Amino acid sequence: MTELADRPAGHYTELLREAYLRWEACRGTDPAVWTDLMADDFHLFSVGAGRHGAEFSAACRSRDEALIYLTSLSRGWEMLYQPIDDFIEQGNRVAAMGTATWANRRTGKLIETPKADIWTFRGGRAVEVREFFDSAALFAAASPGPPPPSETEPPVAC
Repeated sequence: MTELADRPAGHYTELLREAYLRWEACRGTDPAVWTDLMADDFHLFSVGAGRHGAEFSAACRSRDEALIYLTSLSRGWEMLYQPIDDFIEQGNRVAAMGTATWANRRTGKLIETPKADIWTFRGGRAVEVREFFDSAALFAAASPGPPPPSETEPPVAC
C-alpha cells in the first residue's frame, strides 16, 4: 500500500490548516509549529533567496537549517497577521494561499503581500516547501529611508 493510500483525502490540508492557525496565533514566534511537521531532510526554497534585506530566506536543506530560517525571520520581522485561507491538495502536495502582513523590526516598515506556499509530503512528514510572496515589497520594507508612498498616501481611485 502506498503512503497516499494510507492517508484520507484532505489529510495534509488539515495538518497545514491547523499549523497556519497556530503560526498566526503565536504571531510567527514558535518555530515548533513547522519543525514538528518536517522530515530531517526538509528543504525550503523562498523567493527571497537570501538576498540583502531577506538574508533569513536563504535556501534550507534540513530541518535544522529551517529552524535557523524561522528564528531569523522572527528576529527581524514581527507578524501582524497572516491568514492562510485557501488550500488545494493533490496527492502528497498542498498549495496554501493567503495574505501576509509583517513589520520590519529595524525600519518599522510594513509589508502586506499575497502569499503562497507549495508543500510536499513523504511518509507523513513535510519534505519541501516553496514560498512565494511580493519580494519587491519585502526589500522595500527592509530598506532604510521613508516608507513607500503606498504606506503614507491614500490609494488613488481608478
